[in-house]
Amino acid sequence: MDSNKYVRYTPEQVEALERVYAECPKPSSLRRHQLIRECHILSNIEPKQIKVWFQNRRCREKQRKESCHLTTVNKKLSAMNKLLMEENDRLQKQVSHLVYENGYMKQKIQMQASATTTDNSCESVVMSGQNQQQQNPTPRHSQRDANNPAGLLAIAEETLAEFLSKATGTAVDWVQMIGMKPGPDSIGIVAVSRNCSGVAARACGLVSLEPTKVAEILKDRLSWYRECRCLETLNVLPTGNGGTIELMYMQTYAPTILAAARDFWTLRYTTTMEDGSLVICERSLSASTGGPAGPPTSTFVRAEMLPSGYLIRPCEGGGSIINIVDHVDLDVLSVPEVLRPLYESSKILAQKMTISALRHIRQIAQESSGEIQYSGGRQPAVLRTFSQRLCRGFNDAVNGFADDGWSLLGSDGVEDVTIAINSSPNKFHGSQYQSMFHTLGGGILCAKASMLLQNVPPALLVRFLREHRSEWADYGVDAYSAACLKASPYAVPCARNGGFPSSQVILPLAQTLEHEESLEVVRLEGHAFSPEDLAMSRDMYLLQLCSGVDENAVGSCAQLVFAPIDESFADDAPLLASGFRLIPLDPKSDGPGGSTTRTLDLASSLEVGCGTRSASGKTADANGSYNLRSVLTIAFQFSFESHLQDNVAAMARQYLRSVVGSVQRVAMAISPSRLSNSQLGPRSLPGSPEALTLARWISRSYRVHTGGELLKADGQSGDVLLKQLWNHPDAIMCCSLRMNASPVFTFANQAGLDMLETTLVALQDIMLDKILDEAGRKILCSEFSKIMQQGYAYLPSGICVSSMGRPVSYDQAIAWKVLNDDDGNHCLAFSFVNWSFV
Repeated sequence: MDSNKYVRYTPEQVEALERVYAECPKPSSLRRHQLIRECHILSNIEPKQIKVWFQNRRCREKQRKESCHLTTVNKKLSAMNKLLMEENDRLQKQVSHLVYENGYMKQKIQMQASATTTDNSCESVVMSGQNQQQQNPTPRHSQRDANNPAGLLAIAEETLAEFLSKATGTAVDWVQMIGMKPGPDSIGIVAVSRNCSGVAARACGLVSLEPTKVAEILKDRLSWYRECRCLETLNVLPTGNGGTIELMYMQTYAPTILAAARDFWTLRYTTTMEDGSLVICERSLSASTGGPAGPPTSTFVRAEMLPSGYLIRPCEGGGSIINIVDHVDLDVLSVPEVLRPLYESSKILAQKMTISALRHIRQIAQESSGEIQYSGGRQPAVLRTFSQRLCRGFNDAVNGFADDGWSLLGSDGVEDVTIAINSSPNKFHGSQYQSMFHTLGGGILCAKASMLLQNVPPALLVRFLREHRSEWADYGVDAYSAACLKASPYAVPCARNGGFPSSQVILPLAQTLEHEESLEVVRLEGHAFSPEDLAMSRDMYLLQLCSGVDENAVGSCAQLVFAPIDESFADDAPLLASGFRLIPLDPKSDGPGGSTTRTLDLASSLEVGCGTRSASGKTADANGSYNLRSVLTIAFQFSFESHLQDNVAAMARQYLRSVVGSVQRVAMAISPSRLSNSQLGPRSLPGSPEALTLARWISRSYRVHTGGELLKADGQSGDVLLKQLWNHPDAIMCCSLRMNASPVFTFANQAGLDMLETTLVALQDIMLDKILDEAGRKILCSEFSKIMQQGYAYLPSGICVSSMGRPVSYDQAIAWKVLNDDDGNHCLAFSFVNWSFV
């Protein structure tokens, strides 16, 4: 073909070309020429025109993909709109029902008032009650024959009708949870019950999985319900309509060590509706409902599941619309009064069951479509298994069931720490722990405790424990736990406050869609300070699960669970889980005669905060004080050899008590309530000559360099200056001035600690360049020479980051050199004016 000859092609040629390349959107060069030769009408097309056409073809391909994406989003929006319309219809029915009940109650009250005035004799009242009872006899469930499938089918049909009335009707007064906004990418519409027996939660959502796949996932409750210990199907009966009836027995973990675990004996009914919807409904079998008796147990408290289940409807264009209802009665009277909010809160039920089910389905849907890619080359299912094993191991340690091999050890006279041991070789079947049990003898020891914390947001405390491990952990104990993964562990360490310091590096592995849970590897970098410590100077690794760190999630549990691992990080590596769990209690208002504190285990000595401001920042009125309360459960597990059992038990008690003390100090430091308590001052500063001297140097250097007064005259006593510095409204902090090293913070006043969300001890782990954003670092570098020559500089407004990763804005920053008494450079001081969290 002559490249100089230019021949224009007709529309017919263009259509033929499009038909050719529709079969092969991205052909190879050889295939391209072959197709052109086979299509004789294209033989006279200029090569440059073909190149241009290919460019246009790529643009059309991109437009096609965008069009497909928009079509998918439009289908999601249409499905969500349908869901919202159904929810609106349900709310209208609920309003009509409430209006009718209101009118009926008014009429009944008027009739009773008129009847009282006309005839108030006891005989007439008794006769009226008897007549009413005859007219409206109380329905009673007849006892069904345990071996009669027809009787079980009758229970199943009743369960189905009651479940549908809750899922789509007005059988329960639902109130939408705050923060759960519907949308194409949201978790769904979540509501909780109000004024009903037991606790109930309801959710509607849209997922891109077929109904049968969704049903399969939801039935496997062990895979997504973290409190489920076991789920057994004892009998399966097919029904005439193509459905199945299953007799189920489920055991659940207790969230704390202070209450017994629950179990359920239920009937589960799976069937298909006339419109193609798939229904899985479930309820407890008891003497009132009929059916066979469940397995007896003495360890668990039998709870009741009221009609609950899942309505799964196919969505046009693929996917499913899911309605979930969870309704249970957890026998709240069987737990201590202080813990009852955990068992009578519909919000907690919604977070740990209803929302967890929706999140798990959406996670699998995203993974199946390939939208989520994890680092490290591990499959999502493997990482999910690690998370489940960590949670299950921690729950096993907290509950300590006897049938798992756990038994209690005697206390040392103080009932603050519970010690349990497990010498069953089956606990770590197939791992190196089992061989250690057989050769040396030994087992697993667990030290655990619970306490009540006040005025400390669980999410904030867990984030602090995660970011500042050196604030509470002992390096020697970590080294012992890591060495137990080997054949010959080290000697039992002596737990001590602080231990050997170590820095940690957090390596993320996976996060759930809404970042409510993260799986990560923590590398603890060891340092030896003497020749005998060389054995413990190597790096150690932890597999860590952090969840519930969103402060806006209502009723969510926050926990930090970790287990030592070796460098190989095998998929079947044994995980000895330890950690912290904080469960929020519903805030309560105590009147003038009420008590604002409760005790459980260590709570009597660990009450934190006495402020009168709630977690939301609202000050209590004269009628009562509002407190944010949460239950903290701590459990640590250690492996031991039989001849070292007493030594490890003593070490575990001492270590757990030191951890409890550290958590107490951290909770007091980060508690929002202390901001309103004017009597709280620098707890570790009064009486310290260094602190008094530093306050005087900071004030004098500010006046010398800027000509202004940061604090009042130096003629006052050092205690007064220190108190003024500590209570100054601006965030004032000092950092080191070392050559060839990043500046590290050495001091901060109360506002500075609040801004950085840290404590005085953990402050020394924070570097200046880590809290400044890129713009702030550039400005500081450009102004640094000016600070050194002139002595000070004013920095413009900007954004920095706290130690918890939250952005903080400030209107202005002032930096100046702090000079000692010999006019030598001591440190660099900063004052952030009008700072606030963004």
